[in-house]
Amino acid sequence: MAEITDPENTIIMELKGGRVVIELMPKIAPQHTERMKTLARSGAYDNVVFHRVIDGFMAQTGDVANGNAEGDFNIRMAGTGGSEHPDLPAEFSKIPHDRGTLGAARSANPDSANSQFFINFSDNHFLNGQYTVYGRVIEGMEHVDAITKGEPPANPDRMISVKVAADA
Repeated sequence: MAEITDPENTIIMELKGGRVVIELMPKIAPQHTERMKTLARSGAYDNVVFHRVIDGFMAQTGDVANGNAEGDFNIRMAGTGGSEHPDLPAEFSKIPHDRGTLGAARSANPDSANSQFFINFSDNHFLNGQYTVYGRVIEGMEHVDAITKGEPPANPDRMISVKVAADA
């Protein structure tokens, strides 16, 4: 088990296969880190599906407006929304998009990240300097690897719960 050294900046995500621990990067991307913690603390990420999962590339999730698998869910809408919070400015860094890193999903506008994010299945260095990196999986990457693939998946997996470790 990975040691959690900074519980205030660590996310615990429960997937069907088990626990995924994500170490956030507040010194690298403070606004993205804060947004993830805000949405986790409000429960906004709970039951949100992985709506775009490309084998060997990445798993994308985090559409809190349209991705919640509970209630009136439509997979075709998942991935088109964000949260009630304003979009975030890009926080590009020299941190590479390596396997297990978290990247902020966005539109063509670099300053359009909101709530969606992706976890890299492999080293995707062609994304370096184009998408904000703000976290890294430190435990449970095997559970990320097991997420159902598809664009969108026929039966998408979801984040069962997402919590800040300090609150868990």
